[in-house]
Amino acid sequence: MSFPFTIYSIALLSALAASALSLPFWRRGCLRIGLVDDPGHRKIHDTPIPLAGGLAVMTGLLLPLLAAILTLKLNLLGAEAVDRLSYGLGKRAGQLAAIFVGALGMLVLGGLDDRHELRPAAKFSGQFLIALLVAAAGVRITLFVDNLFFSYAVTILWILTVTNACNFQDNMNGLCAGLGALAAAAFGLLAAAHGQYLVASIAFLVCGAAAGFLPHNFPHARAFLGDAGSHLIGFLLAVLAILPHFYTPKAPQTLAVLKPLLVLAVTLADLVWVVALRTWTGRPFWIGDTNHFSHRLVRCGLSRTRAVLVLWLVAALAAALALIL
Repeated sequence: MSFPFTIYSIALLSALAASALSLPFWRRGCLRIGLVDDPGHRKIHDTPIPLAGGLAVMTGLLLPLLAAILTLKLNLLGAEAVDRLSYGLGKRAGQLAAIFVGALGMLVLGGLDDRHELRPAAKFSGQFLIALLVAAAGVRITLFVDNLFFSYAVTILWILTVTNACNFQDNMNGLCAGLGALAAAAFGLLAAAHGQYLVASIAFLVCGAAAGFLPHNFPHARAFLGDAGSHLIGFLLAVLAILPHFYTPKAPQTLAVLKPLLVLAVTLADLVWVVALRTWTGRPFWIGDTNHFSHRLVRCGLSRTRAVLVLWLVAALAAALALIL
């Protein structure tokens, strides 16, 4: 295999393996300290399920990243790969550091919510500070408007929206992680098509880390993502939608905006639907219910597994449309 396909394959497979193989370790640890999701209202399980998914996904990101840094230092990938990836690392070192700190922050924030059920204001404040850190590092949306305040505002709003959309959508086995893996793969392919090797490699890392968790969560769950995992995946998808340059002189500006929206279409549409419905009925939009797309498909007669598969299929078709535009 030649560069860059070798790099993308290694990123995907190493993250998948690290996530999948570390999950049993984190599962035992969560059971030991009582970090579990207990049965209760709106729950379909009748025994406590460890909230180990976020830790496994983070492991799937961290271990391959450390191995990649060591490999680059030892010049084991060949001159072309080292030159191209080192160039990207040199240009984006500060941004990547902020993204990693932000990912860790989202994992911790979600873990605190899993453990202590944080108040909505406290959780939102933490999300806001993390989004602000990433925007301050230069990972920002411009929407072709040359205004720094506007760029900060749109970027923070985007990160908060996608993070909470993924958090809301973690309501059925395999749904959030599966949609996250599909979206990350699409962002990886989009970045690869534009020759953005480092961004594509990160996207395939995220894809592999999310996919590695899936066998432990779908169709039957031995572990859940928890808020830690859904916050982490949502944050990473929000960032992956910002990092690639979707604009080219040959394509309209609207396509540059439309592509990430298509990749995340199912997740964002579900968020808009439930927030609008809760607001219309006079309920706080942050209080969970069973009106998500997945729940409505089940009420239409599908099994939970088939409902998730249908939403995966719709998301894959929307992502495919983004790729061919």
